[in-house]
Amino acid sequence: MVQLFLSEPLCNDNGVSDVAKQRLSLLKKLESIIWTLIASSGRSEARLWLCNTISCISSITPNQQCNVFVNLLSSKQPKRALAAQLLKLIFEKRPQKTGKIIAKKSYMVEKFFKGNPRRILLWFDNFSHSGKIGHRKGSRALSQFAFVNRDICWEELEWKGKHGQSPAMVATKPHYFLDLDIQRTVENFLENVPEFWSSDELAESLEDGEILHIDTNFFVDYFVDLMYKEDSAEVWQLINEFLKEESFSVLCHHLLIVLEERDLCAFLGLIGEMFSPRMDSKEFGHPSYWLEIILSRCNGCVPIEDLLLLNAAINQGRALIRLIQDEEEEQKGKIKDLVFQICATSTIINLWASLMKEFLRMKKAEVLKWLGLQAWVLHYRLLEECKNPESWEALFMENGIVFRKSDSYDLLSPEAFLEESGSDLECGGSIRVRRKKKATTRQKKRKRDYCLDVDNDNELVDFDLTGGRQDLQSRTGNWLLSTDDFSSSWNTVDLPEHLAKHCFSTWVKCVSCQRNSVA
Repeated sequence: MVQLFLSEPLCNDNGVSDVAKQRLSLLKKLESIIWTLIASSGRSEARLWLCNTISCISSITPNQQCNVFVNLLSSKQPKRALAAQLLKLIFEKRPQKTGKIIAKKSYMVEKFFKGNPRRILLWFDNFSHSGKIGHRKGSRALSQFAFVNRDICWEELEWKGKHGQSPAMVATKPHYFLDLDIQRTVENFLENVPEFWSSDELAESLEDGEILHIDTNFFVDYFVDLMYKEDSAEVWQLINEFLKEESFSVLCHHLLIVLEERDLCAFLGLIGEMFSPRMDSKEFGHPSYWLEIILSRCNGCVPIEDLLLLNAAINQGRALIRLIQDEEEEQKGKIKDLVFQICATSTIINLWASLMKEFLRMKKAEVLKWLGLQAWVLHYRLLEECKNPESWEALFMENGIVFRKSDSYDLLSPEAFLEESGSDLECGGSIRVRRKKKATTRQKKRKRDYCLDVDNDNELVDFDLTGGRQDLQSRTGNWLLSTDDFSSSWNTVDLPEHLAKHCFSTWVKCVSCQRNSVA
């Protein structure tokens, strides 16, 4: 039976230190194999996993997250890739604020359209049959400016027909603008009507930021130059405001993926300075708590390789196992043998106390690494060993986990089915549905009995909802556990991962208490 080490270690290890050292040696071998698997995919997937864990950190304040990203962006070596990614996010989520800056940059707007018929047509060819009210985007700006300033620009309008249209005629029939040759007209304005490009009419059409969608990359490059070449206070203010307003999770998901590993390490070092060195016990079990412990207590000196490995073992146990399943049989066999050897010593009395002695001699980050690998070994072993409800319940009893059967089986629950289907029925409606199901079951039973009387060879199986629920319980099991104060119903699919994470957090708390008592 697998030993989970959930109780406090005994004071005396009774001379089993050699066994503890042997286990650590086996964990080192396992570490080497797992790291080879991670490296074989270019580390990209493991880096994405780590970025997802970083995004779970919830103790960073808006001002702190702003300072961290601005520090990266303001480093001696310009972070153009990070800046570009951030600007794309700003364009997507705050287009109006960006549009207000664009509306002030007439020379940039001219550059955007000059020599580019596609952009001209996309922005200015939006005249409507319904008249002035229906004109959109640049078309509205062009028509308004042309009427107000007809004395200086009307001759620059190019018409598709044999003759042009007078201002008076177009004023009475605004849909005549549909006959305008948009490309030639805008090109004329670029050459001969500079007043248009700094006009209030054009600025107003740009302020909603819709123009960003025509060629986002153009504006990204332009704003990056405003940041690093012109040091535009207006752009940096926009960035600072956005970094304070947006959630840390969203920023991490979108920005960390473009950082090189040295910049990711610098980022982790910066946020590590913001954590309290002591963590509240209620934080144990949060996906990022182990990372916060490392970053707050190890001064950013932990190799990125260790963080990638530890995160994969703790937070991506299932994904790591799937990665192993894609390997050749020889490699899978090595891992399986190592896991078996590591678990073979679990039942030795006082092994946990001996391991604790070894941990107290190590650096905190190293301890977390071995505990994380041990937790993953447990995850792997539980998948192999616990195949039925009886084996799970024996595991619970052996390790002092209080449990009780759960009667929650969403797969076969008519209420759950109605909820997933978006039913708006009230409780009374649900009761009527249940009654209808019972009636249907009785009808099926009568039909089955009749068919059996007619022809014994045609055996029909009646699926009774209550009986099916009991059968599911006997085959797969579903339990409420003391590991989470009976707050969730756990089945055999999710239990290995849940228990591995629970054990890891329990071990970390135990090691922390031991260190504090020694200190």
